Amino acid sequence: MSEFASIPMQFVGPIRLGGHLISGEYEVPLATYEKPLWPSVNRGARISMHTDEGIQCTLVDDRMTRSILFETPSAAEAVHIIQHIENDEPGIATVAASTGRFVKLIDIHSQITGNLLFLRLAFKTGDAAGHNMCTQAAEAVMNHLLDRFPALKYESISGNYCSDKKATAVNGILGRGKYVVAELTISEKLCRRFLKTSPERMVQLNVRKNLIGTLLAGGIRSANAHAANMLLGFYLATGQDAANIVEGSQAITFAEVRDGALYFSVTLPNLIMGTVGNGKELVFVKENLKKMGLIGGKEIGKQAQQLAGLCAASVLCGELSLLAAQTNPGELMASHLKIERDH
Repeated sequence: MSEFASIPMQFVGPIRLGGHLISGEYEVPLATYEKPLWPSVNRGARISMHTDEGIQCTLVDDRMTRSILFETPSAAEAVHIIQHIENDEPGIATVAASTGRFVKLIDIHSQITGNLLFLRLAFKTGDAAGHNMCTQAAEAVMNHLLDRFPALKYESISGNYCSDKKATAVNGILGRGKYVVAELTISEKLCRRFLKTSPERMVQLNVRKNLIGTLLAGGIRSANAHAANMLLGFYLATGQDAANIVEGSQAITFAEVRDGALYFSVTLPNLIMGTVGNGKELVFVKENLKKMGLIGGKEIGKQAQQLAGLCAASVLCGELSLLAAQTNPGELMASHLKIERDH
């Protein structure tokens, strides 16, 4: 008998979205124990509804990765083997594609350390997040290379150069998951009405807190207020592998004043999610995806990308609201006390 952990969930929104990736007005589910998260994200959503264009979400890239690790006799032999691999990428892609209808090898990167050879394989995985799909394809490629190059020895199906569920630089540089940018422009009037602050104050705090503060803390390709909060809520509500918020929260919040208005954006290079696969068979997940209109599409890969757009919009709403609260002394603590305590 399976047991389930019960986590409170609410839909927030509607959020207005525009752009080619996804457009319209959507309510999104967030599962969390942190009750103030729902009204906070709702405040950002309410602002989006008062703008003409809403939140513009742009897909920059889409890939999933797995790294394989070999032992070689020497660094010179590793270089020799890499040269052969680079000359036969189409053949290796054919080997990977033989493992499933929706997996497609699109890139190979390598690193050599001593006599160790790391290969980072990047794949398209349709509407699935692609963890198992990539591992299966990577294993086929690994076996193919072991047969072809007798000098290679198996070390591991995963060499941490992927990098799965870890805060690393490589994911932001080479990509892992859906790379989405969410943008919103808010007039000064809307800033003062809903956020109780000014565009200038928002920009100043973003620089001093999110950029400089994270720099001093030694953050890795990350500069945001609390992106992980929205990511975890969204991941749990839509059947995703929640541990992927580790790399997913390597987000950058950026703000500037444009003609008196606030330009506000969140860049999320590592959103790992899908609309099919593990976790999506649960009844509540199916219902949530159906409510967002993300079940039954015919264009392969499109619905998972749109899901990532909705996730990015949710992160933007939460980032906007929290940063605004922190420009005003006492507002953040007062809201938590009011919502989370009985008195």
